[in-house]
Amino acid sequence: MNPLVTISIPIYKCADFLEACLDSVRLQTYSTIEVILINDQTPDNSVQIAEDFIKKHQLEDWRIIHLAKNSGLSVVRNKGIDTALGKYVFFIDSDDTITYDCISTLVEIAEKTGAEMTISQLECHQLQTGVKSLCIKINSNERFIEGNKNIFKAFANSELVTYGVNKLLLVNFIKENEIYFVPDIFAEDELWSFMMYMRLTKIGINKKVTYTYFLHQKSIIHNRSKKTFDDWLTIAKYVNNAFKEEKDLEKKKLILSYFTHYKNLTLTMNWKAQKSPVHWKESYSEYKKLSSLRFVDYLSPDFTISVKKEDFFNTLPTALGFQFFQWRYNR
Repeated sequence: MNPLVTISIPIYKCADFLEACLDSVRLQTYSTIEVILINDQTPDNSVQIAEDFIKKHQLEDWRIIHLAKNSGLSVVRNKGIDTALGKYVFFIDSDDTITYDCISTLVEIAEKTGAEMTISQLECHQLQTGVKSLCIKINSNERFIEGNKNIFKAFANSELVTYGVNKLLLVNFIKENEIYFVPDIFAEDELWSFMMYMRLTKIGINKKVTYTYFLHQKSIIHNRSKKTFDDWLTIAKYVNNAFKEEKDLEKKKLILSYFTHYKNLTLTMNWKAQKSPVHWKESYSEYKKLSSLRFVDYLSPDFTISVKKEDFFNTLPTALGFQFFQWRYNR
Protein backbone atom coordinates (compact mmCIF):
# COMPACT_ATOMS: atom_id res chain seq x y z
CA MET A 1 0.00 0.00 0.00
CA ASN A 2 1.37 3.42 -0.96
CA PRO A 3 2.06 5.73 2.00
CA LEU A 4 0.09 8.95 2.28
CA VAL A 5 1.97 12.13 1.36
CA THR A 6 0.86 15.52 2.68
CA ILE A 7 1.58 18.41 0.33
CA SER A 8 1.62 21.75 2.15
CA ILE A 9 1.06 24.96 0.18
CA PRO A 10 1.06 28.52 1.60
CA ILE A 11 -1.52 31.02 0.39
CA TYR A 12 -0.37 34.61 0.48
CA LYS A 13 -0.45 37.14 -2.37
CA CYS A 14 -0.16 34.42 -4.99
CA ALA A 15 -3.21 35.02 -7.20
CA ASP A 16 -1.14 35.35 -10.39
CA PHE A 17 0.57 31.99 -9.94
CA LEU A 18 -1.60 29.81 -7.72
CA GLU A 19 -3.65 27.93 -10.31
CA ALA A 20 -0.56 26.69 -12.17
CA CYS A 21 0.88 25.47 -8.86
CA LEU A 22 -2.33 23.68 -7.89
CA ASP A 23 -2.64 22.08 -11.31
CA SER A 24 0.87 20.63 -11.11
CA VAL A 25 -0.09 19.07 -7.76
CA ARG A 26 -3.47 17.81 -8.99
CA LEU A 27 -1.88 16.04 -11.97
CA GLN A 28 0.64 14.02 -9.96
CA THR A 29 1.06 10.41 -11.08
CA TYR A 30 1.20 9.48 -7.40
CA SER A 31 -2.36 9.37 -6.11
CA THR A 32 -2.10 8.79 -2.35
CA ILE A 33 -1.93 12.47 -1.54
CA GLU A 34 -3.64 14.96 0.73
CA VAL A 35 -3.19 18.69 0.12
CA ILE A 36 -3.23 21.33 2.84
CA LEU A 37 -3.51 24.94 1.67
CA ILE A 38 -2.73 27.34 4.51
CA ASN A 39 -4.18 30.83 4.24
CA ASP A 40 -1.81 33.28 5.91
CA GLN A 41 -4.53 35.95 5.83
CA THR A 42 -3.78 36.89 2.23
CA PRO A 43 -5.25 40.27 1.21
CA ASP A 44 -5.88 39.24 -2.42
CA ASN A 45 -8.32 36.73 -3.95
CA SER A 46 -6.00 33.73 -3.69
CA VAL A 47 -8.33 31.90 -1.28
CA GLN A 48 -11.22 32.27 -3.71
CA ILE A 49 -9.06 30.87 -6.49
CA ALA A 50 -8.17 27.87 -4.31
CA GLU A 51 -11.79 27.28 -3.28
CA ASP A 52 -12.97 27.44 -6.90
CA PHE A 53 -10.19 25.07 -7.97
CA ILE A 54 -11.09 22.50 -5.30
CA LYS A 55 -14.78 22.69 -6.17
CA LYS A 56 -14.21 22.53 -9.93
CA HIS A 57 -12.08 19.38 -9.71
CA GLN A 58 -14.01 17.83 -6.79
CA LEU A 59 -10.88 17.34 -4.72
CA GLU A 60 -12.02 15.58 -1.55
CA ASP A 61 -8.56 15.23 -0.02
CA TRP A 62 -7.77 18.94 -0.31
CA ARG A 63 -8.50 21.36 2.53
CA ILE A 64 -7.86 25.00 3.37
CA ILE A 65 -6.71 26.06 6.83
CA HIS A 66 -7.12 29.72 7.78
CA LEU A 67 -4.62 31.22 10.20
CA ALA A 68 -6.06 33.74 12.67
CA LYS A 69 -3.56 36.40 11.61
CA ASN A 70 -0.75 36.92 9.11
CA SER A 71 2.16 35.05 10.67
CA GLY A 72 4.78 34.44 7.99
CA LEU A 73 6.07 31.41 6.12
CA SER A 74 7.70 29.72 9.12
CA VAL A 75 4.40 29.52 10.97
CA VAL A 76 2.66 28.33 7.80
CA ARG A 77 5.20 25.55 7.31
CA ASN A 78 4.97 24.52 10.96
CA LYS A 79 1.19 24.35 10.62
CA GLY A 80 1.68 22.07 7.63
CA ILE A 81 3.83 19.75 9.73
CA ASP A 82 1.48 19.68 12.71
CA THR A 83 -1.68 19.07 10.67
CA ALA A 84 -0.17 16.53 8.25
CA LEU A 85 -1.88 13.16 8.25
CA GLY A 86 0.65 11.64 5.86
CA LYS A 87 3.73 9.57 6.55
CA TYR A 88 5.62 12.21 4.58
CA VAL A 89 5.24 15.95 4.11
CA PHE A 90 6.31 17.93 1.04
CA PHE A 91 6.49 21.73 0.80
CA ILE A 92 5.82 23.64 -2.39
CA ASP A 93 5.57 27.42 -2.65
CA SER A 94 2.40 28.75 -4.25
CA ASP A 95 4.19 30.47 -7.14
CA ASP A 96 6.12 27.34 -8.19
CA THR A 97 5.29 24.05 -9.91
CA ILE A 98 6.39 20.42 -9.69
CA THR A 99 6.80 17.79 -12.39
CA TYR A 100 4.05 15.20 -12.68
CA ASP A 101 6.31 12.43 -11.38
CA CYS A 102 7.82 14.47 -8.52
CA ILE A 103 6.09 12.76 -5.60
CA SER A 104 6.23 9.25 -7.05
CA THR A 105 9.98 9.63 -7.69
CA LEU A 106 10.73 10.81 -4.16
CA VAL A 107 8.46 8.27 -2.46
CA GLU A 108 10.09 5.40 -4.33
CA ILE A 109 13.53 6.48 -3.13
CA ALA A 110 12.38 7.11 0.45
CA GLU A 111 10.62 3.76 0.76
CA LYS A 112 13.57 1.82 -0.67
CA THR A 113 16.21 3.51 1.49
CA GLY A 114 14.33 4.44 4.67
CA ALA A 115 15.52 8.03 4.20
CA GLU A 116 14.26 10.60 6.65
CA MET A 117 14.69 13.21 3.93
CA THR A 118 14.75 12.72 0.17
CA ILE A 119 15.95 15.73 -1.78
CA SER A 120 15.63 16.52 -5.44
CA GLN A 121 17.01 18.99 -7.97
CA LEU A 122 15.11 22.16 -8.80
CA GLU A 123 15.45 24.52 -11.73
CA CYS A 124 15.03 28.29 -11.73
CA HIS A 125 12.87 29.88 -14.41
CA GLN A 126 13.34 33.61 -14.94
CA LEU A 127 9.89 34.76 -16.05
CA GLN A 128 11.05 37.99 -17.68
CA THR A 129 13.61 36.30 -19.93
CA GLY A 130 12.36 32.71 -20.04
CA VAL A 131 15.84 31.47 -19.12
CA LYS A 132 16.01 28.23 -17.12
CA SER A 133 19.01 27.11 -15.08
CA LEU A 134 20.09 24.81 -12.27
CA CYS A 135 20.62 27.80 -10.01
CA ILE A 136 20.87 25.90 -6.72
CA LYS A 137 22.66 22.67 -7.54
CA ILE A 138 22.93 19.49 -5.56
CA ASN A 139 26.68 18.91 -5.81
CA SER A 140 26.87 15.51 -4.12
CA ASN A 141 27.61 12.55 -6.38
CA GLU A 142 25.97 10.15 -3.93
CA ARG A 143 22.45 8.75 -4.25
CA PHE A 144 22.19 7.76 -0.60
CA ILE A 145 24.13 8.97 2.44
CA GLU A 146 23.95 7.21 5.80
CA GLY A 147 25.37 8.35 9.12
CA ASN A 148 24.94 11.82 10.60
CA LYS A 149 28.59 12.83 10.31
CA ASN A 150 28.69 11.79 6.66
CA ILE A 151 25.54 13.77 5.97
CA PHE A 152 26.70 16.84 7.86
CA LYS A 153 30.09 16.72 6.15
CA ALA A 154 28.38 16.80 2.76
CA PHE A 155 26.26 19.72 4.00
CA ALA A 156 29.29 21.61 5.35
CA ASN A 157 31.07 21.09 2.03
CA SER A 158 28.12 22.68 0.15
CA GLU A 159 27.22 19.40 -1.55
CA LEU A 160 23.60 19.51 -0.34
CA VAL A 161 20.89 22.16 -0.58
CA THR A 162 19.17 24.34 2.02
CA TYR A 163 15.85 25.15 0.37
CA GLY A 164 12.80 23.87 2.26
CA VAL A 165 10.80 22.97 -0.83
CA ASN A 166 11.19 19.91 -3.05
CA LYS A 167 12.09 17.61 -0.17
CA LEU A 168 10.12 14.59 0.97
CA LEU A 169 10.29 14.56 4.76
CA LEU A 170 9.38 11.88 7.27
CA VAL A 171 6.79 13.57 9.50
CA ASN A 172 7.53 11.53 12.63
CA PHE A 173 11.24 12.33 12.34
CA ILE A 174 10.50 16.07 12.32
CA LYS A 175 8.11 15.87 15.24
CA GLU A 176 10.23 13.56 17.39
CA ASN A 177 13.28 15.79 16.94
CA GLU A 178 11.21 19.00 17.16
CA ILE A 179 12.77 20.44 14.01
CA TYR A 180 10.44 23.32 13.28
CA PHE A 181 10.91 26.57 11.38
CA VAL A 182 11.83 29.57 13.55
CA PRO A 183 9.13 32.26 13.18
CA ASP A 184 9.64 35.81 11.97
CA ILE A 185 12.98 35.48 10.21
CA PHE A 186 13.96 35.79 6.57
CA ALA A 187 15.89 32.82 5.13
CA GLU A 188 14.09 30.47 7.51
CA ASP A 189 15.03 27.58 5.20
CA GLU A 190 18.75 28.04 5.94
CA LEU A 191 18.37 27.71 9.69
CA TRP A 192 15.81 24.90 9.45
CA SER A 193 18.08 22.98 7.07
CA PHE A 194 21.03 23.42 9.42
CA MET A 195 18.96 21.98 12.26
CA MET A 196 17.79 19.10 10.04
CA TYR A 197 21.29 18.20 8.87
CA MET A 198 22.44 18.24 12.50
CA ARG A 199 20.02 15.34 13.14
CA LEU A 200 19.58 13.34 9.92
CA THR A 201 20.94 9.81 9.71
CA LYS A 202 19.70 8.77 6.23
CA ILE A 203 19.03 10.88 3.14
CA GLY A 204 18.14 9.96 -0.42
CA ILE A 205 19.24 12.12 -3.35
CA ASN A 206 17.60 12.49 -6.74
CA LYS A 207 19.55 14.57 -9.28
CA LYS A 208 16.63 14.81 -11.68
CA VAL A 209 14.72 18.11 -11.84
CA THR A 210 11.28 17.77 -10.21
CA TYR A 211 10.58 21.38 -9.22
CA THR A 212 10.48 24.74 -11.03
CA TYR A 213 11.23 27.83 -8.95
CA PHE A 214 9.91 30.89 -10.75
CA LEU A 215 11.86 34.12 -10.41
CA HIS A 216 9.84 37.29 -10.82
CA GLN A 217 9.72 40.79 -9.36
CA LYS A 218 7.48 39.64 -6.51
CA SER A 219 9.91 36.90 -5.48
CA ILE A 220 11.22 37.31 -1.95
CA ILE A 221 14.77 36.94 -3.29
CA HIS A 222 14.39 40.37 -4.88
CA ASN A 223 12.99 42.08 -1.78
CA ARG A 224 15.69 42.34 0.86
CA SER A 225 15.86 44.99 3.56
CA LYS A 226 17.87 45.83 6.68
CA LYS A 227 15.76 43.23 8.54
CA THR A 228 17.11 40.61 6.15
CA PHE A 229 20.66 41.38 7.27
CA ASP A 230 19.58 41.31 10.93
CA ASP A 231 17.93 37.92 10.37
CA TRP A 232 21.10 36.52 8.84
CA LEU A 233 22.83 37.57 12.05
CA THR A 234 20.11 35.87 14.10
CA ILE A 235 20.73 32.64 12.17
CA ALA A 236 24.47 33.07 12.70
CA LYS A 237 23.91 33.26 16.45
CA TYR A 238 21.91 30.01 16.37
CA VAL A 239 24.77 28.31 14.52
CA ASN A 240 27.32 29.84 16.87
CA ASN A 241 25.47 28.41 19.88
CA ALA A 242 25.26 25.00 18.22
CA PHE A 243 29.02 25.12 17.65
CA LYS A 244 29.71 25.97 21.28
CA GLU A 245 27.36 23.28 22.60
CA GLU A 246 28.61 20.48 20.33
CA LYS A 247 30.80 17.99 22.21
CA ASP A 248 32.05 15.93 19.28
CA LEU A 249 35.30 17.53 18.06
CA GLU A 250 34.96 16.28 14.49
CA LYS A 251 31.47 17.67 14.17
CA LYS A 252 32.55 20.97 15.75
CA LYS A 253 35.05 21.38 12.93
CA LEU A 254 32.38 20.63 10.34
CA ILE A 255 30.04 23.21 11.90
CA LEU A 256 32.86 25.77 11.85
CA SER A 257 33.57 25.07 8.17
CA TYR A 258 29.90 25.58 7.34
CA PHE A 259 29.75 28.69 9.54
CA THR A 260 32.75 30.26 7.82
CA HIS A 261 31.17 29.76 4.43
CA TYR A 262 27.81 31.03 5.70
CA LYS A 263 29.32 34.30 6.89
CA ASN A 264 31.15 34.82 3.61
CA LEU A 265 28.07 34.01 1.53
CA THR A 266 25.67 36.25 3.45
CA LEU A 267 28.10 39.17 3.41
CA THR A 268 28.20 38.83 -0.37
CA MET A 269 24.40 38.62 -0.56
CA ASN A 270 24.19 41.62 1.76
CA TRP A 271 26.27 43.67 -0.66
CA LYS A 272 24.41 42.48 -3.75
CA ALA A 273 21.07 43.41 -2.17
CA GLN A 274 21.74 47.05 -1.31
CA LYS A 275 25.43 47.89 -1.79
CA SER A 276 25.32 49.77 1.50
CA PRO A 277 28.76 50.13 3.13
CA VAL A 278 27.08 50.96 6.44
CA HIS A 279 24.90 47.81 6.51
CA TRP A 280 27.77 45.63 5.27
CA LYS A 281 30.15 46.89 7.93
CA GLU A 282 27.54 46.42 10.65
CA SER A 283 27.08 42.78 9.66
CA TYR A 284 30.81 42.22 9.31
CA SER A 285 31.51 43.70 12.76
CA GLU A 286 28.81 41.54 14.37
CA TYR A 287 30.09 38.37 12.65
CA LYS A 288 33.56 39.03 14.06
CA LYS A 289 32.13 38.68 17.57
CA LEU A 290 31.16 35.07 16.81
CA SER A 291 33.24 31.90 16.56
CA SER A 292 35.97 31.67 13.94
CA LEU A 293 39.10 29.67 13.22
CA ARG A 294 41.90 29.75 15.76
CA PHE A 295 45.56 30.04 14.83
CA VAL A 296 46.02 26.30 15.35
CA ASP A 297 43.15 25.65 12.90
CA TYR A 298 45.12 27.37 10.12
CA LEU A 299 47.78 24.70 10.62
CA SER A 300 45.26 21.85 10.60
CA PRO A 301 44.49 19.69 7.54
CA ASP A 302 40.89 19.45 8.83
CA PHE A 303 40.08 22.78 7.17
CA THR A 304 40.40 23.40 3.44
CA ILE A 305 42.45 26.25 1.96
CA SER A 306 39.17 27.80 0.84
CA VAL A 307 37.75 27.83 4.39
CA LYS A 308 40.99 29.30 5.76
CA LYS A 309 40.93 32.08 3.16
CA GLU A 310 37.29 32.88 3.86
CA ASP A 311 37.93 33.00 7.59
CA PHE A 312 40.95 35.28 7.14
CA PHE A 313 38.99 37.77 5.04
CA ASN A 314 36.06 37.60 7.51
CA THR A 315 38.15 38.53 10.57
CA LEU A 316 40.17 41.57 9.47
CA PRO A 317 39.68 45.03 11.00
CA THR A 318 36.34 46.18 9.61
CA ALA A 319 37.60 49.01 7.39
CA LEU A 320 40.33 46.79 5.93
CA GLY A 321 37.91 43.88 5.59
CA PHE A 322 35.58 46.09 3.54
CA GLN A 323 38.41 47.19 1.25
CA PHE A 324 39.48 43.59 0.63
CA PHE A 325 35.84 42.55 0.10
CA GLN A 326 35.30 45.21 -2.57
CA TRP A 327 38.55 44.22 -4.27
CA ARG A 328 37.52 40.54 -4.32
CA TYR A 329 33.94 41.31 -5.33
CA ASN A 330 34.93 43.53 -8.26
CA ARG A 331 37.67 41.29 -9.66
